[in-house]
Amino acid sequence: MPIDPRPRRRSLLATGVTGAAALVLTGCSGGDRETAERASRAQRLRRRAARDSADLLDRYDRTIAAHPSLAERLEPLRADVARHVKALGGPASPGPGGRTSPGSPAGPETARDGGTGTAVPGDAGRALTALADAERAAADARTRALLDAPPELARLLASVAAAGAVHAYLLTNGE
Repeated sequence: MPIDPRPRRRSLLATGVTGAAALVLTGCSGGDRETAERASRAQRLRRRAARDSADLLDRYDRTIAAHPSLAERLEPLRADVARHVKALGGPASPGPGGRTSPGSPAGPETARDGGTGTAVPGDAGRALTALADAERAAADARTRALLDAPPELARLLASVAAAGAVHAYLLTNGE
């Protein structure tokens, strides 16, 4: 019986399936690594945003402690920031020692801003301006982070940034 030099259909199918499987596996391993890197970047962005929101929450608490007369005006904004911390996966409030409680002896000139060394101004108007500046800075940082964020996190960061911009407006212009 003569040997047919042409490849048989089964051998072509087997080679094609094996080659396709190799391509898929190679593509998946590279894709898995890329997916893992994207997820890691997203986690870092989320943690940073949560930490920034927790610092902002601490600043609200210290401002309220230093200026109790502003509490009624600041509480709704503070509550929003607390929800942002939670939505971003951060703690409900900064850890122990990170907050100045209303009954603490730290006055307006000694209450410090989360390690940055910024004191809550003694004048209520300047304290509101400082809080508005902190809100603007946080909103700007979240807006810049949108470029590196995956879609779901980008929507959350955009929403929180918009809320921060509104808070800054309300702190300086709103009543």
